[in-house]
Amino acid sequence: IAESYAAVEEGELWLVNCYIAPYAQAKTWGHEERRRRKMLASKRQLSRMWNATQRQGMTLVPIVMYFNDKGLVKLKLGIAKGKKLADKRETSAERDWNRQKQRLLKQN
Repeated sequence: IAESYAAVEEGELWLVNCYIAPYAQAKTWGHEERRRRKMLASKRQLSRMWNATQRQGMTLVPIVMYFNDKGLVKLKLGIAKGKKLADKRETSAERDWNRQKQRLLKQN
């Protein structure tokens, strides 16, 4: 679920670009690994998610995928805001400094 996201389109919730490995025992009846998958949500949840993504410029990101006690797949979604360019530069500079620090500590 690392590269996937969810989108509200035409009143329906869709999971996009989520990789689900093929089942090896089902050779003839396989499935597409990265197809769009429809998700179930109440109207209230859908309207809240749609408002967050359309008005505030947020994105729906899957956080956790798990099986419940009935054997159904559940997916927890989070509403996230993307990083700005300055934030990305700051993060990469901090990452580079940490690498350099580790190298210096390793040499001593």
